[in-house]
Amino acid sequence: MALILAFSLLWIPVGQHTFLVPHWMKVGTFMAPFLLLVALATRSDPSTPGYRDPQVLSVIMLCAYILHQFEEHWIDLTGAQYAFYGYVNSVIQTAVGAPNSLEFLGPEAIFVINTSLVWMVGAFAIVFARERSFPFFCMAAIMVVNAISHIVAALASSSYNPGLATSVFLFLPIGLFAFYTRLAAGRRKILASLIWAVLAHVVMIGGIIAVKMMNLFSEAVYFGLLVAMSVLPAVLFRAEEGDGDEPMRL
Repeated sequence: MALILAFSLLWIPVGQHTFLVPHWMKVGTFMAPFLLLVALATRSDPSTPGYRDPQVLSVIMLCAYILHQFEEHWIDLTGAQYAFYGYVNSVIQTAVGAPNSLEFLGPEAIFVINTSLVWMVGAFAIVFARERSFPFFCMAAIMVVNAISHIVAALASSSYNPGLATSVFLFLPIGLFAFYTRLAAGRRKILASLIWAVLAHVVMIGGIIAVKMMNLFSEAVYFGLLVAMSVLPAVLFRAEEGDGDEPMRL
């Protein structure tokens, strides 16, 4: 209920969007260290290293993604601000042969994508960390799949793109390590989480193309699809509770 209230206040427009839509990544950046401090201070077993605690590791994954969002949407390695907005629209325009004047992902869409497929999924991973593993795996999967997309794009263009550094140095090592720590919870769930992450990216890009080029549905419906994809990690595999308390001992 608390999560529903928190994200309702984030998304339902009651005057806060004038600030949040252009500045959400700044809120996340300053929120990250406090999330980590709270996670470390409230561990159930302080004598156990944090990387063995699935809840702390979930917070670490969310904080890593927030740093990625800093590089993508605030200041990248070249010093450019808000660089991902222009970059991703240029990539989609080129891929589908659309004119440069056609904006696919606007500030509102980028806001909803990042607060749903990242912040909401990260929140589920943290809240359910010790009860079941699937939200945890989905958070790791969205990191790994997103990292691969950045790396493939960089190799194809032989150039840097906003988010590449954090993809290589944070996403891949942390995401793969997260999978490794909970292999005992089931490889089937890991595979399912990777499928979910790939589908999330398909909905993210394919959905906005369906809105802007094909006029198949409204942007509001697109936002609803993003939220629905974000809720799936919390509802799938619910019958298999009790798999979250035994991370692999390292």
